Amino acid sequence: MFDMSWGEVMLIGGVALIVIGPKDLPKALRTVGQMTAKLKRMAGEFQAQFSEAMREAELDEVRREVDGINRSVSTGTSFNPIQSIRDEIKGAVDRPAAPPPSNETLAAATAQLQAEAAATPALPPKNAPESAPESLAESAPGAPAAAPEAVPHPATAGAATSNPDAPPAAAPPITGQTP
Repeated sequence: MFDMSWGEVMLIGGVALIVIGPKDLPKALRTVGQMTAKLKRMAGEFQAQFSEAMREAELDEVRREVDGINRSVSTGTSFNPIQSIRDEIKGAVDRPAAPPPSNETLAAATAQLQAEAAATPALPPKNAPESAPESLAESAPGAPAAAPEAVPHPATAGAATSNPDAPPAAAPPITGQTP
């Protein structure tokens, strides 16, 4: 602690024994020990307070930095949806309207659409039977195509001729393919 050797400690002890005396030496050593303990305790408290002050100072710095960031974010990116909608509407109203397309532009666009429609092959309707192209080919151009014949479902085909007291026939399972 005080960086003393054993010889120095013995010399101090001998001088204290002669000066203080053998009768009062234990009291003096006890008092010195108590004062040393008090000094250590005070040094520990001072060190703890100093460390706490440093942490608070660092914490205050961090708080200031966070507050600065919050201020910069709040001022830099203020988002008000109502104001932005108002600005968009005002910009749309204030902008000059585009002139209507000229007759030549409309005629060119119409001709282009007609050319694209003529180049695209006609697709058969979705619900048309597989024999529809043949029946369409046989019909006159411009005349409506003949409707395909209705084919009764196998489960209901014999229902009219069966016994009315018999239980109804079960429908065949649906497999996802047409009959």
